[in-house]
Amino acid sequence: MNKLIVRNILLSVLLILLLVLVFLFKSRSPFGKSQISFAAEPKKEITRIEFLHEGKKLVLTKDGDNWIVNGKHEARKSGINFITRILTEIKIKSPVSPELFQAEVIEKNIRPVKVKAFEKNRFLTSFQVFKTGSNKYGNIMKMKERAKPFIVYVPGFEGDIGSGFTVNELFWQPYIVFNFLPSEISSVKLENIADPASSFTIENKGNKYTFSDSKSSLSGWDSTRVKRYVSYFTLIPFESWALDISDNEKMKIESENPAFRIKVKKRDGQEIVLTMWEKLKDGTEEIDTDRLWAKTDDKEDLFIMRYFDVDPVLKKKSYFFVE
Repeated sequence: MNKLIVRNILLSVLLILLLVLVFLFKSRSPFGKSQISFAAEPKKEITRIEFLHEGKKLVLTKDGDNWIVNGKHEARKSGINFITRILTEIKIKSPVSPELFQAEVIEKNIRPVKVKAFEKNRFLTSFQVFKTGSNKYGNIMKMKERAKPFIVYVPGFEGDIGSGFTVNELFWQPYIVFNFLPSEISSVKLENIADPASSFTIENKGNKYTFSDSKSSLSGWDSTRVKRYVSYFTLIPFESWALDISDNEKMKIESENPAFRIKVKKRDGQEIVLTMWEKLKDGTEEIDTDRLWAKTDDKEDLFIMRYFDVDPVLKKKSYFFVE
């Protein structure tokens, strides 16, 4: 075989190899093999999500039209909509350098939240979330332990996507303080700490209401306004849990005099006590006129309430008397 033929064969082989390499690189992610996407790609919908963090596990499962938290609590719909959007739409924003990962994760001893998503019994995706708070796109993520770290984001979403990766059950339950029908309520007591004379108590005795203050039972009040007031407890939500504040901040808030306290007692004996404190605007010494710190006696954690949501039940005694 002459040299010209050999050379042509070699050139042909090299050309074929080059074309193969070009095809492979075109079909690969710019961030390397196995890093194509963090996103789940269900045929229809995600039906199960698992979070594991420092030995604690939380499981969200779809049951008919509802989602259940750890097999026992109904999940908050807005929370489920949020996390399923994140899981199906996340994209890689940029790689994280070894130096940045060392400084933000390893040196701060941040342990990852391990995430898995399924469609029925079909595995969809898994990855790790390092909740650093060091970037606006929602923390640092890896596909697995020894994989490259990336900053991941959701196009068109400006919030912190990392907040949805949590094993805290409270985060996933409905953000509701009171959800009682008027027929279920036996009494409501409002304490206005700054203006005690405005405080009052409403009792329902045998479907007949009584109205009193701290001194005695009162007359001349408007029964229509009392009935309307009691109906407001059918649904009073709160905005969010204050899960990021430190124990010292929590103790400081609770050590101060509250602004209001509401005690609602049901006919079956269940009682919920809601205590509210004034809140400062973030980073200032100015009172926040839109929001309050709040807590119920059956939970240890504080949450944030909007005046818009709770204002209907923050009435003064004078409201119930028609001039």
